[in-house]
Amino acid sequence: MGVSGINGQSFATEPETALGQDFTSLVIQSMGPNTDPRLRHVISSFIQHIHDFARDVRLTTDEWMLGVQMINRAGQMSSDKRNEGQLMCDVIGLESLVDAITYEEAVKAHRPLTASAILGPFWRSDTPTRPNGSTITFDTATDAVVAYMYGEVTSADTGLPLANAVVDVWQCSTNGLYEQQDPAQREHNLRGKFVTDSNGKYSFYCIRPTPYPVPDDGPAGHLLSLMDRHAYRPAHIHLIVEAAKHKPVTTQIFDAESKYLDDDSVFAVKEALKVNFVPRQGDPEAKFELQYNVSLAVDPKA
Repeated sequence: MGVSGINGQSFATEPETALGQDFTSLVIQSMGPNTDPRLRHVISSFIQHIHDFARDVRLTTDEWMLGVQMINRAGQMSSDKRNEGQLMCDVIGLESLVDAITYEEAVKAHRPLTASAILGPFWRSDTPTRPNGSTITFDTATDAVVAYMYGEVTSADTGLPLANAVVDVWQCSTNGLYEQQDPAQREHNLRGKFVTDSNGKYSFYCIRPTPYPVPDDGPAGHLLSLMDRHAYRPAHIHLIVEAAKHKPVTTQIFDAESKYLDDDSVFAVKEALKVNFVPRQGDPEAKFELQYNVSLAVDPKA
């Protein structure tokens, strides 16, 4: 006994049929001839692996439904200010793995580049552009330590400085909350975009970052609890750096003196991304400073 399937194919309806490779192959082969080749490759592999996973662990309907509900809740919680689905990928190391694969591909054809890292769930597309030398910290917390961050953006292929590159930066406050999580912070606090000058230079005042836990009010935090893992991230600052005719880089830089460097809850720490804040002299506005230079690869498609 069978029923008609996609593209006119048919398959048997007995439960045991789905346990074998023939069923998985049928699902993969259901894609039509106009499917994009890359999409066909990715989806075929995904279907194969997810079917193998279900067979391997003998996944039950109740367990599968719990997973669906967790994914649904992540979507319901997500907005332009928080991406819970991305955070779920972070706590299982998927985004860090994808980042490592992407970076490995990028360096094959280029000189050494600035190391990349995960985007994280709290980036905002509407961050305002601020003048170089200005600040991103407003109503600064009393326990915050102000730092001056500056650097140069260059082309990895030529070594020359890149004028008009955009350095998009964001960080959480000392209470562990990004501004969109915290009604006490003004909008766009601890965020800013800075455009490099004719010498490829950028600069701004920020705070020396502190460790914080990822949110525990959603499925990502619940998953961490189920896995008996802590939720803490080491102290870090996020950056996205873009320049014309170059590939953008998304990264994080980590205070080398921070806790949790060896057991980051989202597995994003790389040795190349550890930085040292040093005492700043002659500046009443900041106790520390950090120089961080960025090297971007030329985009061959630009």
